[in-house]
Amino acid sequence: MAAAAAVAWLRAAVLLFVAQVTCEYGMVRVVSEMGGPKGKDYCILYNPQWAHLPHDLGKASLLQLRDWTASMLCSPSDLPAKGFSNQIPLVTRGNCTFYEKVRLAQGSGARGLLIISKETLVPPGGNKTQYEEIGIPVALLSHKDMVDIFKSFGRAVRAALYAPNEPLLDYNMVIIFIMAVGTVAIGGYWAGSRDVRKYMKHKRDDGPEKQEDEAVDVTPVMTCVFVVMCCSMLVLLYYFYDHLVYVIIGIFCLASSTGLYSCLSPLVQRLPFGKCRVPDNNLPYFHKRPQVRMLLLALFCVAVSVVWGVFRNEDQWAWILQDALGIAFCLYMLKTIRLPTFKACTLLLLVLFIYDVFFVFITPFLTKSGNSIMVEVATGPTDSATHEKLPMVLKVPRLNTSPLALCDRPFSLLGFGDILVPGLLVAYCHRFDIQVQSSRIYFVACTIAYGIGLLVTFMALALMQRGQPALLYLVPCTLTTSGALALWRRELGMFWTGSGFAKDIPQPSWAPAAAQGPQPPKESEATLSQQPPGEAQVLPALPAERPPELTEPKGVAGVSTQEPVGLSGASA
Repeated sequence: MAAAAAVAWLRAAVLLFVAQVTCEYGMVRVVSEMGGPKGKDYCILYNPQWAHLPHDLGKASLLQLRDWTASMLCSPSDLPAKGFSNQIPLVTRGNCTFYEKVRLAQGSGARGLLIISKETLVPPGGNKTQYEEIGIPVALLSHKDMVDIFKSFGRAVRAALYAPNEPLLDYNMVIIFIMAVGTVAIGGYWAGSRDVRKYMKHKRDDGPEKQEDEAVDVTPVMTCVFVVMCCSMLVLLYYFYDHLVYVIIGIFCLASSTGLYSCLSPLVQRLPFGKCRVPDNNLPYFHKRPQVRMLLLALFCVAVSVVWGVFRNEDQWAWILQDALGIAFCLYMLKTIRLPTFKACTLLLLVLFIYDVFFVFITPFLTKSGNSIMVEVATGPTDSATHEKLPMVLKVPRLNTSPLALCDRPFSLLGFGDILVPGLLVAYCHRFDIQVQSSRIYFVACTIAYGIGLLVTFMALALMQRGQPALLYLVPCTLTTSGALALWRRELGMFWTGSGFAKDIPQPSWAPAAAQGPQPPKESEATLSQQPPGEAQVLPALPAERPPELTEPKGVAGVSTQEPVGLSGASA
């Protein structure tokens, strides 16, 4: 029973592999016989087992393109009286097999055959005997492209069929690499530095008693709930894509505008103008009397998000806005979400590692179409009525003119998860560097490991020519590097449990308010306050004959020193 199941599984895998090999993208270059506009390439889907197409356009024959779409070309009576001598006929798909159509076309002197399809393009298949009999190329062309051809060039046109080789890597990968590594490095550095400064200053805008928003520590329960939600949402998107895609677009607009505000607010607060506040009122949010410049910043961020939402399908430039909003969203999430220990990092990364591999490599054997659920959702289902794409990716247009860029994927994509998940580990490494005063060796090593893992992902993409689960390569690189470095430095125990991090290092008391003038530090402040790493402060020595008094210091602005607060905000 088990052996039979294994054989069936292997057969399905072989069939899936063969289907992928025999289906290739090509191009048809169309030019007008009357001169006019410059030639244009259109996408075709062909099966090289019928006949191979030349890789070089210069070696492809420029033949007359004949519109015969009024006929299905399923019987000899569908042929024109003078045949298709040295022509490439356009015929309508349906009513008979691909073999019957191409056999009739070849017998009447055609040098190729283009089958027009109003449905999703599928590879024109046949059997071995039929492949040996046919000697002309046969390919599918979409009905939309056929209409554009005759609209742009008229009825008197010539066409050449060819299939240029795909480059191993597109140059846009360099742009994606810089954006991804830069986001991880900046986000990880910002998250670690923010924890150190968070309780060292008080907010000037909203009163001395209010501090910055707390980061969210990820627990094992939260990790499990998050993964279950990811799996559920991915499956729901696969089956109900056209309905849920607009929900995801709306969430992205809201979250990305929030992230953009969070990234730009530190810069805007440094501006010397716009410090006046909104007048007293009872309106929600406005009753806090925000500064005018922060209000204008919020309106700007919302406007950017709305502009992207309206023009999101403009392929010429909307991808720039999407990437900017996506990077801001990732930076905001890296600053807000915090993994408190390397143990939590390992749990999250390994669970999402399995999740990524399963939905990319295993689900093709579980779906009727043989497509990966992850790739299908990320790139948008081919049968989607809305033709919308999920925005939770960084996207850069392909810089070459390959068939893949023209036909299937004009953009290269990198999901936000491939930035956020390793980025959380990079942020933890930076915070640990600050704890042990290691000159950011963990942060630098983990960031470099992320870059190497991304390069390995690109290499796998080039070799396999199919979508790759980036976490398959990023997780081992980052986890192994950071763990090995901790072991080499003999800090693995502390690194694994985060022992003492943000709990055993109390912060110094706040400096006295400027209005009260300078005051000498009290003995209780000298006792209770300890200096964080990297900052020097000279405290007066305690007299040997007097024990320190544990009294609450007075005249201290910002926060009470009764419970010293560590780097992560947990009470000691």
